[in-house]
Amino acid sequence: MYSAPNIQIVPGRRLAAAGATPAFDSTASHLPAKADVIVVGAGIIGLSIAWRLAAGGQRVVVIDKAEAGSGASLAATGMLAAAAEYEAGGEILIQFALESQRRWEPFAAELEQASGLDLDFDRSGTIVVAMTRDETARLRSRFDLHGKVGLETRWLTGESVRTLEDGLRPSVTAGIHCLRDFQIDPRRIMPALEIAARRAGVTIIENQPVSALAMQAGSVAGIAAGDLECMAPVVVLTTGAYAGSGQLVPSGLTIPVRPLRGQSVCLRAPATQPPLLRHVIWTEQVHMAQKSGGRLIVGATVEEAGFNADVTVGGLFALLEAARRALPGVEDISVEAVWSGFRPTSQDDAPILGETGVPGLLLAVGHHRNGILLAPATAEAIAAMVLGTPVAQSAQSLTLQRFGRKT
Repeated sequence: MYSAPNIQIVPGRRLAAAGATPAFDSTASHLPAKADVIVVGAGIIGLSIAWRLAAGGQRVVVIDKAEAGSGASLAATGMLAAAAEYEAGGEILIQFALESQRRWEPFAAELEQASGLDLDFDRSGTIVVAMTRDETARLRSRFDLHGKVGLETRWLTGESVRTLEDGLRPSVTAGIHCLRDFQIDPRRIMPALEIAARRAGVTIIENQPVSALAMQAGSVAGIAAGDLECMAPVVVLTTGAYAGSGQLVPSGLTIPVRPLRGQSVCLRAPATQPPLLRHVIWTEQVHMAQKSGGRLIVGATVEEAGFNADVTVGGLFALLEAARRALPGVEDISVEAVWSGFRPTSQDDAPILGETGVPGLLLAVGHHRNGILLAPATAEAIAAMVLGTPVAQSAQSLTLQRFGRKT
């Protein structure tokens, strides 16, 4: 594949946080013979669950076919967008999303302390903008929905939007200011989670595919990875978009998760130039998230493309044209990287958490484009299920059973 010398195409390795020095041996650990819990998948969901379980006294093994954090977690923009994401039909998810959003600040503070890394937690909020009369009407309907579920948002005139973000085009007609929709940088979260988990005693096995579940008398008893086995009474699948592929589940168990490809672009302004944006900006076509160091993430397409990870001309053109339509200053900055990722999407765009009907096998999959947002609440819910403590009410409806499958 051709790429210009200064542009990264589909980066396949995690990007360490600036200045981060891992406090652990980065070589692969040996797969132990036994554990209390095995987590299959080392993205933000898997590592968050493992970290919480280790804090609860569990011996935890995390195993992944690639590097920790190198999948959808690293491809994410890092928006904590419970309000901006909310639309009609999202009732099943909203209370869980809000609970997780409330957990993020203490979760981030604890993670920074445990890892020694700065997560670049940005509390500026998010503004969803309209650019035409028709878009304004649709945005007003969304704002009315926000009021019905108690979201902390406020309506902005076009002039008010421009006061907050003077780099936007004068044609902006209205906006919704989502006051609690903060953002964080996945390039910092993933190294921090890996450090924190290892320091808590979690064994992380990278670049080792799980070949099968180990079964005993109809119950899951561990995993097999090639010629090796690790036995545990609980296995948690956090395999993202691959959860619905039929792999690693007993015959007859269907997990309704599919991949939705999302292409994104990272732009970079000179360090001497002021940031183009002070808030995360959403239009009907794209979202734009300003990061530290002059980076601006523009994302993301939503495509039914199976597991085709190609970055396409059409996808990149759509992103850049939509960004330019709202923020003309992007014309003068550089393209640093382009990539794609697979959103793990369930039938109703909400996660699937908990029991499968197979003793010993739990799910934490189907987070769609909210994996970063939902990580703290998901980790707490799965940890509660494993440890036998009360599960939050907002998580109790997010089971496989809602799709008519017995658990």
